[in-house]
Amino acid sequence: MPLSRQIVAYLVIGGLQWLLDCALVIVLSHALLPVACANIAGRVAGAMFGFWANGRYTFASAQPLTGRPLRRFLLIWLALTGLGSGLLGWMQTHHGLQAAWLAKPVLEIAFAVIGFVLSRHWIYRRD
Repeated sequence: MPLSRQIVAYLVIGGLQWLLDCALVIVLSHALLPVACANIAGRVAGAMFGFWANGRYTFASAQPLTGRPLRRFLLIWLALTGLGSGLLGWMQTHHGLQAAWLAKPVLEIAFAVIGFVLSRHWIYRRD
């Protein structure tokens, strides 16, 4: 798939992931779960959908979505989730829950750019 189509597909799938992720963070943190924990739950749900959809459509290949691509995805996902959850927890502690909610989309945009580059050149790369 050409780069322009990959970018469009990644944005569409990413938008759906983001809606799922953010909705869960808001609902769960509103229900008195700490925002860092709610962020992890949201990212798990978004990650499961995104890994499958991007592997099947955006970076489609004949290789199964197990083994090396899955390990690579999990490594990146764990690093970004840990970083994002830590930053959101810090925001909640120092600036309040609403500030953490507002920071969430900004973090996810930055992580989406990082994720696209790593997905295209490392996670789903055919070896």
